[in-house]
Amino acid sequence: MRTALLAWDYPPAPSGLSTAAREIAESLSEAGADVTVFTLDRAGTGRVGGVTVAGIALPPAGGLAALRLWGSVGHLAAPLAFRRAVLAAHARAPFDVVEATNWYAPAALLAGRRDLPLVTRSSTPAALTRGTARSWRDRARSWRDRLDGGSADALERRQARGSAGLIANTAAHEAVIARAYGLSGRRPAAVIGLSLPPEIMASARDAAYPAADAPVRLLFVGRAEARKGFDALLAAVAILAGEGERGGVPPFRLDLVGVPPEDLPADLPAAARACLRPRGRIDAAALTGAYAEAHAVLAPSRYESFGLVYQEALAYGRPVVACAEDPSARAFVGAPEAGPLATAATGPALADALRPLLRDPALRRAYRVRALAAAGRFTRAGLGHATLDLYRRAIAAARGA
Repeated sequence: MRTALLAWDYPPAPSGLSTAAREIAESLSEAGADVTVFTLDRAGTGRVGGVTVAGIALPPAGGLAALRLWGSVGHLAAPLAFRRAVLAAHARAPFDVVEATNWYAPAALLAGRRDLPLVTRSSTPAALTRGTARSWRDRARSWRDRLDGGSADALERRQARGSAGLIANTAAHEAVIARAYGLSGRRPAAVIGLSLPPEIMASARDAAYPAADAPVRLLFVGRAEARKGFDALLAAVAILAGEGERGGVPPFRLDLVGVPPEDLPADLPAAARACLRPRGRIDAAALTGAYAEAHAVLAPSRYESFGLVYQEALAYGRPVVACAEDPSARAFVGAPEAGPLATAATGPALADALRPLLRDPALRRAYRVRALAAAGRFTRAGLGHATLDLYRRAIAAARGA
């Protein structure tokens, strides 16, 4: 099986999409596939982890780089670049199948080809990452913003509907994607969970739980956006910091990985700001340290297609404070009782879920035991073989079309 995988970025780039891309690529390679990753975050070609990584970064002075700056039509720049690179390589040595994420539709212009079947593995649709009126960061949307978002959504629908096969991370996510893109259900499809990198699993096994009980060290990994529940997170911190020790809340500190200082609102109360450490984007080694130092992980997302942060936290045996609004949180955190679920993505609800965990070291350790028991559910072997099975069904369907 010769596979092309399209990625916006690839490790060492510190993003969830890059981590997922590496796990998909290396799991396929370990299962016997010949994998080439095409990525926009670099130039040049190399061999990494048994995978060929072809960088196709847009030259700054080139036409496609300029096109990216043009509002809604700019969303075509990346699909054009991917199409050109993949078809050139395909002409030299044919691929059996190409896979891409749905997010901003990098393979929109490769959809519908019988000679190169496309499989779309769905992350969260772009429409769900643009926030809602519940976020403090939201603004009244301009006509241009709506047009820009609508163009991205249309490209995602085009890619999904032109795919020969579809992959979702969970059954609940599969249903969301079907509704979002108006899919018929006639294409080969599979639900396949993502694995974690071996180095994360190794470091997690060696990570002892923090010996000191105070201050309580909390960790958030993500972006300052409504979908991640960041507005609720800040509101909960303000509530708990305001209560302080007189209200029975011990000292705590929250590391914000992926959140730079400028993403904190100017009107954040001083007591809450004193509890926060915005760290911006950090490398893999620093992230390992952040998990190891944490007593608990806060992940109050309103929606996740899968939730790699949940899986990482469980691997480290850290209690997860999540939100019951997210089906993945209910499945991966709530079902094994690996941490408390806030009833809603609001400051008061999140504060209510977190307060007992802050106060009670024994409760934190009880959740830790259950988190460790729930870890390791998804493996590279399972990911690779299940993906190859879906590829074969997609190829057969495309050839029989």
